[in-house]
This record gives sequence, C-alpha cells and structure tokens, in this order.
Amino acid sequence: MLVKGWMNTDVITVAEDTAMMKASIIMKDEKIRSLPVVDKRGKLVGIVTDRDLRTASPSKATSLDIQELNYLISTIKIKDIMSTDLVFIRPDETVEFAAILMLENKISSLPVINGKDALIGIITQTDIFRVLVNITGICAGDVQFAFSLKDRPGSIKEVADEIRSFGIRIVSILSTREQAEEGRHNVYIRIGSVAQEKLRALVKHLEDKFIVLYSSRDLTEEAEKRRIRVPRQ
Repeated sequence: MLVKGWMNTDVITVAEDTAMMKASIIMKDEKIRSLPVVDKRGKLVGIVTDRDLRTASPSKATSLDIQELNYLISTIKIKDIMSTDLVFIRPDETVEFAAILMLENKISSLPVINGKDALIGIITQTDIFRVLVNITGICAGDVQFAFSLKDRPGSIKEVADEIRSFGIRIVSILSTREQAEEGRHNVYIRIGSVAQEKLRALVKHLEDKFIVLYSSRDLTEEAEKRRIRVPRQ
C-alpha cells in the first residue's frame, strides 16, 4: 500500500514567522501534535512539535511577572524553535516504509513531499493504524487463527483449503518468519462470521491436522465502550 492512498492532503501548516503562541493555539484547537513549516512557495522548510513548544515555553518557576512572560512568548517565532533536520516520505513509497521511518526516528508523523520538496500531505501513526485494521480484515471477520507451518511452497494453501471445505470465507492471510521456529513460519488467517457450533468443529479439525498456536475471537462491537473506570481516591 502506497502512502498517497492513506495520507491526509488537507494539511495545516504555519510559516516561519508565525508566533509560537499562535502555533500552540492551532495545535490545541485542531488536536494535532505537529505542524509542518512551509515557505511562500509551499516548500517544506521545517517542522514544529508540541514538544518543541513545551521546551521553548518559559518555566512556571520563572521570576518574570505575567506581562514580562507574555512579551517574551510573543517574541518567539516558529523559525526559532522548529526542527530543520527533517524525516520525510514520498507519496509513491509504501506505508510499511513510513512505519519504519517513524519507529527508527521515534516520531508520530511524517510530512509527504514531492520531487520539488513541496509539501503535499502528512501521514500519522493513526493512518498506520487504519492500514493495519484494513489489511487484517478485523472489521469483516472476528475470528483469527494462528498456525506454525513448515516454510515451504503450498503450506498456506493446505490450511486455507481445509477452512474453505467448511464453507467458511477467508478474510485475510498474513505470514511472518519473525518469532517462528527455524524452518517454519507463523501464518495468521482471519475468517468471516461463523456459528459457534461450526467454529468448534473447525477448531478441532484444524488442531488435528496442523499446529494451531491459537484461535481468538475479537469482540469488535465492544470497541467503543471498552473502558476501565478506576474510582477516584
């Protein structure tokens, strides 16, 4: 999946001469954690994060009075605190590569720029989560099986054929060699809705023929109300 299919093109930006206080208000109002900084031609020249704003803000322990504080804050411009050592992604690069860039650089978003270094979008951790939900098919199938299979051609097809023989639709198939035993790979198959009785029969059948690491049913209907309410002391 390419970044251009998942990035947000309605990007909120600021100029280098924008006051720090204004940038802070924008972030708070828009509930965002970073702001790309562009010049008059739309070229990306920097980025400012909520961490940058906190670092640049005077400490509460300062001896300055409120008027002096307000004056000091009003003189700070984005160009004084923005980062110019930029990590970026191109629209035709993959979402997986974007995820690696975020992990390696410990950041939560990436500006998307074209060949002329003009900002054309932004992709965030939330977008990566949307991709994960999409490729796993969790919204279309609430049951997932995990198998340890021999790493050879046809091993996945054998499992898939057994599942389909029960008249069950396969929603997604994912495979990885990470955390798998030598010469094997872990395969994750998500299936469409199935009655409990048929599911029990399927589980037994698969466990008799393959190494089933687990089978799990996700209660997606509980997602909106899943909370722990801790009483206040």
